[in-house]
Order: sequence, then C-alpha cells, then structure tokens
Amino acid sequence: MGTDDPLAPLNFIDGTTATPRGPMGPTRLALGKPVIAAIEGPAVAGGMEIALWCDIRVMARDAFMGVYCRRWGVPLIDGGTIRLSRIVGRGRALDMILTGRKVPAEECMQIGLCERLVAPGEARQAAEELAQSIARFPQACMRADRASVYAHSGMSIEDGLKGEFYGGKEVLAKEGVEGAARFASGKERHGNFEDI
Repeated sequence: MGTDDPLAPLNFIDGTTATPRGPMGPTRLALGKPVIAAIEGPAVAGGMEIALWCDIRVMARDAFMGVYCRRWGVPLIDGGTIRLSRIVGRGRALDMILTGRKVPAEECMQIGLCERLVAPGEARQAAEELAQSIARFPQACMRADRASVYAHSGMSIEDGLKGEFYGGKEVLAKEGVEGAARFASGKERHGNFEDI
C-alpha cells in the first residue's frame, strides 16, 4: 500500500529502499561526495533551492538569486527555507523569503550565499577547476570532514567534538598515517600541493 507522504522512502520489490527526489530533482538526496554549483544568470525559486543543496556555489558576477516564486504564491518545497537560513542566518533568509527580491551576486558573496565570484561566462569552468583540485586530496579524509560539517551542525560543541573524533578516527589510522609519512619525507610542505 502506498503513502501520501512525499518524503517517505521508496520501497522496492527486492527489499531495497531509496530516498525520493524532491520536486526539483536531487534536493532530498544526501550524497557522499561534494557538489559544486556553477551559477550563470538567474538562480531563482527552485533553481535557487538546487544551488542551496550544493556544498559550494560559484557565481558569475552578473548572476543573481531570489525567491521569485513568492510573486505567484508558490512556496519553497525543495529545502529552501531550511538550507537558506542555515547558510545565511534567519534574518537574511527571512528578508529574501518574505520579499522575493533579487539578490545580486555581490550581495550573495557578502552574506555567504556563494563562496566564489567569477567573470560572466566562467562559472562552469571555475567550478570544474575547483572540483578537480578537491578531487586531488585523499578522499576518505575529505568525505569524513564534509560529512562531519553536516552531521554535527546544530549540536553542542561537546557532542560535535565527540562525533568529529569518532567519525575521523578510522580515516586518521589509514590516510592520516600515509599523509604524515609524505610530510615527513618533505612533500606537500609550505602549502605546496603539487605532489598529492
């Protein structure tokens, strides 16, 4: 028998389950790898919600975000009200949500809604270069740290520190020991990551 809950896991005949996609696509999925948004032009309403789902947002200087769906009485239902306030804070999120105003790229950068600004037409290239630079690092460590940011957000410092330690303990035993040996041999010192 089906359910009317759009967030309920999907159950398959073989016994496996899957998280359903949101109305705009992947916004309900929790991926184990980083996701980088390349924003050219408007990222409004559902497009903004997809950008909020990403870990890092690279915006062209002439791009913008906004809750334009406000104008037609369409609510944010792909995580916009949840993620926006976590990224920029409650007051700024409410300003954007309640007014539906255009938020230019420069302001997005100032309030933490994007992490990098580039010239128009260069967002995708910059995002791909950023992804390649991240992919060069030891992956288990990077993924453990990324997961810790999401898992421990909102926890007390004490609980977060415990979770961070136990979540990174196995990674430290493997990748951390290997990395320390590379460092001891003289590689990757002084911010040089050429030999990773």
